[in-house]
Parts: sequence; C-alpha cells; structure tokens
Amino acid sequence: MLLKDKVAIITGATRGIGRAIALRFAEEGCNISFCGRSRTPQMEQVEKELAELGVRAKGYAVDVANRESTKQFVSDTLNDFGHLDILINNAGITDDAAIKRMTEEQWDNVIDNDLKSVFLMTQAVQPTMWKQGFGSIVNISSVVGIGGNAGQANYAAAKAGIIGFTKSAVKELGARNIRMNVVAPGFIVTEMTGDVPEQLKTYWQTRIPLRRPGTPLEVANACLYYASELGSYNTGDVMHLCGGMEDA
Repeated sequence: MLLKDKVAIITGATRGIGRAIALRFAEEGCNISFCGRSRTPQMEQVEKELAELGVRAKGYAVDVANRESTKQFVSDTLNDFGHLDILINNAGITDDAAIKRMTEEQWDNVIDNDLKSVFLMTQAVQPTMWKQGFGSIVNISSVVGIGGNAGQANYAAAKAGIIGFTKSAVKELGARNIRMNVVAPGFIVTEMTGDVPEQLKTYWQTRIPLRRPGTPLEVANACLYYASELGSYNTGDVMHLCGGMEDA
C-alpha cells in the first residue's frame, strides 16, 4: 500500500473529485480527515464508505475561507488522528458571469473559497510539517487557470493564483522536505458539470485529443502520485490533466 498508516486532510471531500481522492487514498491505507461546509448525511455516507475500506475517517464542518476555522480543523485532526502527512486543497466553487455583469460578491466568494482557502490551509498545516521535517501538499487548480475561459474571470484568477502561490511556496518549504504540487484538471465529469448543456459538452470534447472527458478517479490517481513516495522528487509541478485539451 502506497499510503499505509498515513493521515491526509482533504478539503471539499463530500462529493465529486474530493470524494474520489478520499476513497482512492483509503484504498492505499490512508486515514482520512475531510471537510465540507456542514455536517450532512452526505458527509456521514462518505465516512461510512471510507470506514468500510478499513481506515479511520472523520468529516468536519469547516469554512475553508476562515482562518480560525481552518486552524481548528487542523488542530482537531491532530487531536483525533495523532499526526498529519498530506494535505489536499480541493475545496472550491464556481459563480460564473461575464466581467461586465459580475458582482463584487461573486468575485470575492470565488477568490475566498478557491484561492484564499489554499493559503489558509497551507498556513495551518505548515507548523506541523515543518517541525516533523516532511509533508506533501497537492493543490487542485484547473486548466481554466492556465488558458482562461469566458464568463469565468473570477474562477480563472483563483486557479491561476493557486499556481503562482505554489511556485512561491515550494521555495520556502522545500528546505524542510515539504513538497507542494498542482493538479490542473480539464473537463471532468462530476456533479458540477452535470448541468452543462449537452451541446456544450460535445463542443468541449472536440477540443480534447482523447475525445472524452476525464473522471474523478483519474484526478485522484494524479494526487496519489504526488502524495506518495512515487513523487518523492517532485515539487512545484503543474500537471495538466486534461487529455491534451487545447489552450490548456
């Protein structure tokens, strides 16, 4: 098992890509601390699914855009699990609009949940990882943060910011063997893409040389590579997980 007896924090893991990462890591023996915005039946179901894989798992209600909430999340994880090895910054939202119509609230909500959360969670785990002299952090960005997308200026800015943050952070953290890498997915089939019109989905797929969308499991496998010893000499990477999508 690649992550036997490790402990990972995964933000936004009650559904979609985050849930897939949690389940994939659990299959490799990793104990999972994860969060959502509130305690819900969905969170309890993920806890049950993870426990059935033979690992310890607990979900927490966390506001990832709030400093005190993220600090408490990490503290609770350390109290409940005893140690911490991995952080997956996956939480994020979209709130699309053309620039001329985008409200300040739409801008702030996406920047706070998608970008500020990465800063706050990294800052919260850094003392523990720094003291122990190791750790792996994987940040989920997007090809939209690389190539842009009309109607998603806030989302693109946040996802591009994650890449810039990572490139800077590795220069501070590497001396203590703390690795940080980015996975930038393209068109992945999740609940978030479920409401996209079929005509638009078809158009997107014509821009993908592999002629299909990706799956949450494929994103999870990329995260597993970086989180485990398979990626022990990788830091500051940006993996374009997009099937070769144009402009990615």
